[in-house]
Amino acid sequence: MNTGVIERVTQFRDQYWERGEPGRDTPPRLAAALYHLWLGGLLLKLLGSSWDVAWHFKWLRDELAPPHMLNTAGTVIVVALTLFHTYTGYGADRTALRLMQWGTGVFLVALPIDLINHRVNGLDITSWSGSHALLYLGTAIMLAGAIRGWLRLYPDTRWRLPGLAALWFFFLENAWFPNQHQEYGVLEIASWDRGDPYAEPILLQFAADQIGRPVDRASIVQFSLPIADWVYPVWGLVAAALVLLVARRTIGRRWAATAVAAGYVAYRCLIWPLLAGVDFPLSAVPLFLVLIGLAVDAAHLGRVPAPVAAVLGAAAVTGLGYGGIWLQQSFDAAPPILYPSAFATFALLAALWVAADRLRGGTGRRKPPVTA
Repeated sequence: MNTGVIERVTQFRDQYWERGEPGRDTPPRLAAALYHLWLGGLLLKLLGSSWDVAWHFKWLRDELAPPHMLNTAGTVIVVALTLFHTYTGYGADRTALRLMQWGTGVFLVALPIDLINHRVNGLDITSWSGSHALLYLGTAIMLAGAIRGWLRLYPDTRWRLPGLAALWFFFLENAWFPNQHQEYGVLEIASWDRGDPYAEPILLQFAADQIGRPVDRASIVQFSLPIADWVYPVWGLVAAALVLLVARRTIGRRWAATAVAAGYVAYRCLIWPLLAGVDFPLSAVPLFLVLIGLAVDAAHLGRVPAPVAAVLGAAAVTGLGYGGIWLQQSFDAAPPILYPSAFATFALLAALWVAADRLRGGTGRRKPPVTA
């Protein structure tokens, strides 16, 4: 079997490993294989990062922890693909390649910065640090390149739309990722209140020592929810709605935004029992994101001017989002939020939605997806 693998790798190298300019003609079979590898690498990064959040609410940080290694395996695949696109010119036009290169570069630069940050500042569990923001930014840029490459070059097969939806699922997950801090944090506090904290004593002691307190509820709250209550809804709803808006328009199907949002919620529901089964902390799941997808899709169904659709869509996202969070707080669990921040969420989302419409020509509706 090893001999067969070596032979296939050698054949691939002899056939495709040659210098070329971006955008060169790519055989459909090769384009499909390259972007399937993109999906595989991104899946490993997703699984690693999902495990990593739970890990950091239970144990002290460890650079060689299993979730870090899983994430690294996915990163290696993505970096290798970017190098292949760069050298051969296969599988990406110039714009897609630049996005892949810049995204990968930002991500790789952020890694040592994050390590230094942890060495200098000790425990940095919050997802909202500057070094983590660079990691999200790099991932978002490289994903934009992969999405453009898929739209331009992936062959017209039955996997074209599902694969594109999967890439937007990864994009949504990356945009929502920092909000998981609050989603884990609210249940971390609940675990302390019932006398069975998720976090190990060594982690609780370390977190308390950093703020000069004994291990008590106040230190647990500071460790679990150090972020202002307005951040969760403002960032989450605005970022999710904009991602789903662009996903709806590039996929070009009526309920595409709902499908992407539902896919993300389903994934979070799936990993919930898996983490519970191996005794890792649990998180609140943002079930209300399905409502955000529905609001974005509904905004594309009417025949009203684009600015009106944008304002109505922003109002629907804000109302359903804040209402959905309130319902989850009442009947299950959700992070605390500052409800008056709804005004900022609506105004910011409406302005960005209108700007997005103007950037794409002002139609706001029914533009077909980009084709090869």
